[in-house]
Amino acid sequence: MPQLENPSPYVTRLPAVLQEDEFLQRWLTAFDASIAPVLSVLDNLEAYVSPGTTPADFLDWLATWVDVELDEEWSVEQRRKVVADAAGLHRRAGRFDGVLETVQLIAGPDAAVDVVESGGTSWSATAHGALPGSPDGAVRISVSPPKPAAAKAGSPKVSPEAAAEALRRRIERAARRVVPAHIRIEIEIAGV
Repeated sequence: MPQLENPSPYVTRLPAVLQEDEFLQRWLTAFDASIAPVLSVLDNLEAYVSPGTTPADFLDWLATWVDVELDEEWSVEQRRKVVADAAGLHRRAGRFDGVLETVQLIAGPDAAVDVVESGGTSWSATAHGALPGSPDGAVRISVSPPKPAAAKAGSPKVSPEAAAEALRRRIERAARRVVPAHIRIEIEIAGV
């Protein structure tokens, strides 16, 4: 990287007697030029491991740290939010609020998301009381995506049915990760 300097040049670390040697000064300048990018990355490491500030091309690798699969169709902001919220989502996986939040992240902030689960756990003071929920064991996810914006000139036009199917596949992939394996998932994309 041109004009990127080592913040602590090697020549300044030498004893005073060796700092006067011209050959040694030129020779160490080459080391300074080669180590400056490494030191720059290390000095700014926090920016690389923070989802909000990491470069967009580094975001996919950062997602692997928190076991998240990012979809290429998501905006960079949506991908950053998924990576930032991954630890909390993993903690709530299998719970109603975890499923709802995961689907909302996938569908986007402007989509209306509704999740209905078939049951839960409870206790009763009455022996042989009715079990909570319904016996079918399913999670029903309904998403109403916002109306698509007008397509930009030169961009391929995607039919509403194809967009809805792509959204359904993304939601299904994400739901499979947060819904318990023995529970059936039903997904409905409204407005198509």
